[in-house]
Amino acid sequence: MDILIGTFTMRPYVFAFFAAFLLACVPHVGWQRTLSFTGVGYLIAFASEWLSINTGFPYGWYYYIDSTSNRELWVAGVPFFDSLSYVFMAYCSYATALFILSPLRAWRWNVASLETHRIRRSLSALILGAFLQTFLDIIIDPVALHGQRWFLGQIYGYREHGAHFGVPLSNYWGWLLTGLFLMGAFQLIDARRLKDAPKGVCNLPLRSLLGPVLYLSVLLFNLGVTLWIGEYFMAVTGILMSTLLILIVVMRVLRRVNRYSREELGEHLTDYPWSPAGNISHNGQKPFEGLRQAGSGDPAVACQAD
Repeated sequence: MDILIGTFTMRPYVFAFFAAFLLACVPHVGWQRTLSFTGVGYLIAFASEWLSINTGFPYGWYYYIDSTSNRELWVAGVPFFDSLSYVFMAYCSYATALFILSPLRAWRWNVASLETHRIRRSLSALILGAFLQTFLDIIIDPVALHGQRWFLGQIYGYREHGAHFGVPLSNYWGWLLTGLFLMGAFQLIDARRLKDAPKGVCNLPLRSLLGPVLYLSVLLFNLGVTLWIGEYFMAVTGILMSTLLILIVVMRVLRRVNRYSREELGEHLTDYPWSPAGNISHNGQKPFEGLRQAGSGDPAVACQAD
């Protein structure tokens, strides 16, 4: 029992992010799919870490420093919280990928991502999600390697000093490969079409923003820690890379807000009829009534919504 309590009390920030993951994922895909991905995602992450510390694949050779196994849960030489963190990192990366790839409908103080079954299952979502998760680790791993200087603690190290602030480049290839497996697992779990909203799905205000906000929160948390421990060059490097990514995403999103075709909205509402994008808008128009088509029935024509 002491180890179970210690698992929570030693890593409150990890479980805060995990709680935020539940808050974002359950209204998105429901309880059953969220819990299924939590279990499958944890197993994929644990397997990748166990393999690497024993075989050097996929991240390269690294090792965990067992200094806390008497105070928190470890599984076969891997800290429990570490594999669990892959779950919320994978989801927020996938949700951010969907947010980038999908048209957006905004009204009043709300916004809905016009995701479709096709977009969720797409190769684009899988690859972009995996790269977004890898980018998170490019920010996280260098500061985590200095865990003895903050509340993480020195829990791991690499056999050889790597090229990126001590982290070997093989680590990031491993994250990309593992990310592809995690995104693919989520897509498989979310593959079955449903007629009714799954249990737990609800139209929270700004629900489509919760995944991207979680992604940004993880990013800012680690950049903040990097500054806090005085690694200013590392922090500036991460901030510059992150700023470019954020600007690209914001510009892309602004160009997609309320610019969608009748067919895109129709496909979204056919796949997810419980979406708030199908509700009557603030000026009394139904969603299709706010569309202006510059062409006659051409699905490629972007239309301005109300």
